[in-house]
Amino acid sequence: MILTSVVVVLALVVFGAILLFGGDDDNGTTAAAPSETLVPEDAHTLSEADPDGPQVTLVEFLDYQCSACAAYYRNITSKIEKDYAGRITFVPRNFPLDIHPLAPLAARAAEAAGKQDKFAEMYTKLYQNWTDWAVQGESLRSDPKEAARQFERYAREIGLDVAQFRADIEAADVSKKVQRDMADGEKLGVEATPTFFINGKRFEPSGETFADVERQLRAELDKALG
Repeated sequence: MILTSVVVVLALVVFGAILLFGGDDDNGTTAAAPSETLVPEDAHTLSEADPDGPQVTLVEFLDYQCSACAAYYRNITSKIEKDYAGRITFVPRNFPLDIHPLAPLAARAAEAAGKQDKFAEMYTKLYQNWTDWAVQGESLRSDPKEAARQFERYAREIGLDVAQFRADIEAADVSKKVQRDMADGEKLGVEATPTFFINGKRFEPSGETFADVERQLRAELDKALG
């Protein structure tokens, strides 16, 4: 009960900061971001738009250890992923922040799972089990060995070859992909997580609650879908 309260407080503090400062656009432009920077050819997707329908793309730059990202997942993006399946292309991109010591490892875990075509499953595991690996008491965890053991357990649960997963999580190409995502985010002016783009345009929430932001996000997606 105490742990849950701590997580809620962390999420609300960061969420408030996002709402307060998220409207600042360092680029000073409303032009759509380049598609190759937002969605490279090897980007993972959580859902794919019907090729015969409107092509709407939602991109999220995220940090798996970020409390705001975990709260967004619980309150907004997991529902968007389900409700807009087949209608939008939902693309998660890695943007681990320096303040979260386990975020790079978690990003590599998701990418390593992706090499066995289980990216979405690991993405879901990381967020659904966030309190197990990302926090301890009132502080963020910083023990990579314990986190690695947790991630291997998730790999086993989603049916991965664990030996291959263990090798891939340390592989150079996996690290380079995470670094590429971060570089792309920096080019687009991403400074905090989560940061969203809809068809190349940055989504700037202004609501005071998750319900407000969810309504705004759905409104923008529905508008793009026509």
